[in-house]
Amino acid sequence: MALALPTFAAAEEGAPHIDLAPSARSAILMDADSGTVIFEKNSHDQLPPASITKIMTLLLVMEALDNGQLKLTDKVSTSEYAASMGGSQIFLEQGEEMSAEDMIKGIALASGNDASVAMAEKLAGTEMNFVAMMNAKAQELGMKDTHFVNPNGLPVQGHYSSAHDIAIMSRELLKHQEVTKYTGLYQDYLRKDSEKPFWLVNTNKLVRFYSGADGLKTGYTSEAKYCLSATAKRDDMRIIAVVMGEPTTKHRNVEVSQMFDYSFAQYMNYPVIEAGDGIGKLRVAKGMRSELPLVADRPYSVLLKKGTPTANIRYELKLNDVVKAPVAAGDSVGKLVVYDGDQVLKEFAITSPEDVGKANWWKMLKRSASSLFSN
Repeated sequence: MALALPTFAAAEEGAPHIDLAPSARSAILMDADSGTVIFEKNSHDQLPPASITKIMTLLLVMEALDNGQLKLTDKVSTSEYAASMGGSQIFLEQGEEMSAEDMIKGIALASGNDASVAMAEKLAGTEMNFVAMMNAKAQELGMKDTHFVNPNGLPVQGHYSSAHDIAIMSRELLKHQEVTKYTGLYQDYLRKDSEKPFWLVNTNKLVRFYSGADGLKTGYTSEAKYCLSATAKRDDMRIIAVVMGEPTTKHRNVEVSQMFDYSFAQYMNYPVIEAGDGIGKLRVAKGMRSELPLVADRPYSVLLKKGTPTANIRYELKLNDVVKAPVAAGDSVGKLVVYDGDQVLKEFAITSPEDVGKANWWKMLKRSASSLFSN
């Protein structure tokens, strides 16, 4: 959930009074940790995203790595269809095998359309099934301005997204911190041990020329013009900047750099809770477990204008009145509300850390008896 900045920050002051991306058709500037929007321009316009599409492809790949469906060392075979993609590519040949890790590099650095389809087929069997996964994930993330038709962004009717939605999926991808190991590379090689090693150079030049930049994805088609979802981190603050419809690569890079400069000059992240901190207990009615400890799985912070007093910043855990079993890991169970005095600065969704099955009658009987005698 993205919340407008409080009164002392940009959003309530009319966000910056200057247009940070004057040449872009659409743009957004977001704090990656809190999701706070610092600046936006036509951010919900549905536009062709070109290869920025591959952020969703990479997100599903990273999730597959996390859940054990995929290993970096797994061999990925290239179908005739994947090899036929054209456009930006790593020139995969039909039947060629490459490790999943090299395919990821091919997508992240060279924007390989062929590598994207090969990975889609590896994970879902067919490109069509993978696209269904992409759209399901978009719906899960609340991306209301987006519809995918392919995993690489090649022009096709009905394939669109918005700067806002691209920032949302970029933020989700960045939760997989290892992804910047690839998106932040400026150059590398594929087929290193072959007679024809293939030199990869990142299409996102900011990773070389902007301090702290380590991703994420460029895009270009004649219809979409020049697009970029970029991220940079300095100290404990990570920013996401998205521009769509820029007239040239120079405009794209200059305006994203300007958006970064503004953010790092004007704002700071104030830590509220550190990763691993206990934040409360969740009571589960009629569950196999009656209580679950809630522990922060990541840092929680709020974005503030530099120099803002922080003495009155506090948080409250507000859980749902009744949480009944069965509960699945990831189910919404309440929210963490951050205040400055009585003013709400930010709300974070709180989810169940694990599955809790429904207690059987014997478990409920034992629990009732225990409660009776303990009183």
